[in-house]
Amino acid sequence: MALTKEELQAFEKQLCDWRDELENAQSESMHAMHETEGTAYPDPTDQASIETDRNFNLRIQDRERRLIRKIEKTILRLREGEFGLCEGCGGDISIKRLQARPVTTLCIECKHEQEQEERTHIS
Repeated sequence: MALTKEELQAFEKQLCDWRDELENAQSESMHAMHETEGTAYPDPTDQASIETDRNFNLRIQDRERRLIRKIEKTILRLREGEFGLCEGCGGDISIKRLQARPVTTLCIECKHEQEQEERTHIS
């Protein structure tokens, strides 16, 4: 099941838009954090609350940065003609799976096997 040129273009646009949206949000968030960086609060509880919020936002930003890298790798795979191919078995990834999670690199069967293996190692 090869994807059509139109489908590939649609996925590339979706991925580029998603990446741009995340990058803009990151930029706005960093700007907001820098504005409040030097603010000192006399109440230790308020200060602790601000620090907790800041740490939470930093964790979110880290996750978004990792997602941006995944999106960029996916765009590269798309341009190299490898988009939609499972890295596990080499087969096609279903269009429904790609629509639900465009950055996926595994077909549903290989992903299921990976999750089973992870559960086995955790137990």
